[in-house]
Amino acid sequence: MRQRFPNSLLTIALVVSIGMSGGLARAQTPSTPKVQAGEGRPYEVADSEVWDVPDPVSGRGYQVFVALPASYAKQPQRRYPVLYVTDADYAFPIIRQLGRRLNVEGPRIEEFILVGLSYGKGEDGGVSRQRDYTPTQNGPSTAPAGAIHGQSRAYQKYLRDQVKPFITGRYRADPARALFLGHSYGALLGTQILFTEPGLFNGYILGSPSLWYDKRHAFKVEARYAQQNQDLPAKVYLYVGAFEALRKGDRRYNQTVDMVADNRALETTLQSRKYPGLTLKSEVLNDEDHLSVAPRGFTQGLKYLLPAR
Repeated sequence: MRQRFPNSLLTIALVVSIGMSGGLARAQTPSTPKVQAGEGRPYEVADSEVWDVPDPVSGRGYQVFVALPASYAKQPQRRYPVLYVTDADYAFPIIRQLGRRLNVEGPRIEEFILVGLSYGKGEDGGVSRQRDYTPTQNGPSTAPAGAIHGQSRAYQKYLRDQVKPFITGRYRADPARALFLGHSYGALLGTQILFTEPGLFNGYILGSPSLWYDKRHAFKVEARYAQQNQDLPAKVYLYVGAFEALRKGDRRYNQTVDMVADNRALETTLQSRKYPGLTLKSEVLNDEDHLSVAPRGFTQGLKYLLPAR
């Protein structure tokens, strides 16, 4: 089954890189793209699968989008790391292409099974993510009236009890290498998992996490974890855009919260814990804001968590 994304939501341009070597033109391209259905039909993400994985506790319907690595069918004995990504409507097609693109001229990252975590079926993405990705009911004052927040612990349980068993039961997943990627509210969810159930995933890409949420609630969760634990066994990549710093009057920058300062505070705090099992890298990506930074952060995170062996 192929996941469909309307052209109005996403257009992916596949650019052929042409260079010169010894006076001869050299073109490197990914595998030949599948022919798309015409006559105005929606663009399809080729070689992807969609599965319904509902949450029996909440009764909500969810889907997972799956893309398998190119070698999957050719190496039937091989097991692969699995990357679970939030905000799948946006992140899944981008990361799928990035993962393939990085290896066009030889392996730069290890191949992986990509799993996109959808919003609730039939729900607006904003409604779904502000409920499922936030830790408390104290949403921002800018949220729409009646907005529901604070059910991320329930969603975390859904990931643990439903999604991961579904993927490991159906695909050749390496059980010791489950990775998480989230941006903004998705990364806020990731910090909660990291500081309450870190073993749920082995590696975390946390992009522009909304650490400001509910008076920096995530830092309180981290402090409780540190009081009760001597180690945090995980590999973590933190990123944020330079324009996510607070600089009032300059419209390139954030006008209400300083996400760069928050990211640096989290980095400093984690380094001070001296956890023997924690590997941490944190970057401020220049010339990027909250909306532009994600694809670049995704790329750097993939190279950090999944370097070619």
